[in-house]
Amino acid sequence: MNRTLAAAALALSTLALSACAGFTPLYGRPGVGGGLSSIETVAAQGRGGYLLREQLDDALAHRQGSPAAYKLMLSVNEQRFARGVRLDNTANRYELRMSVNWRLLDAKTGVEAHKGLTEVSVTYDSADQPYAAIAAQNDGQERAAAEVARKIQLDLATWLAGRKPA
Repeated sequence: MNRTLAAAALALSTLALSACAGFTPLYGRPGVGGGLSSIETVAAQGRGGYLLREQLDDALAHRQGSPAAYKLMLSVNEQRFARGVRLDNTANRYELRMSVNWRLLDAKTGVEAHKGLTEVSVTYDSADQPYAAIAAQNDGQERAAAEVARKIQLDLATWLAGRKPA
């Protein structure tokens, strides 16, 4: 009985693993890794734009000094809303919405190759102490920029994977 059960389990696991044949990870496709690293990010105005550019440079692994095939142009819009209110009617919880319109331009011709709109929303607590409140707001802004960068990176990788290799 145990041998039959073990043989059946082995057969099922072999069948399940064979279903994975033909799977290619997104970054395993030709041109995706090199394509991402050839994108130069142009920072938008303000702290949010700077943070987003820093996150995208890390995510896309852009090498400074190497020629870029594409330029990523960003337009950042941030909105902050009070979400939690204390008994004395002062806000103690905020929502930060970061909306980024981005365009991927060919570096040589300036022709738009791809574009998108990426939006994220993060929340953070605001403390009574001024420095702690500023630190919480800055942390929320950093988390929003990191999430937007992750989404843009995934969108660009998907776009590059669907293109024909040059």
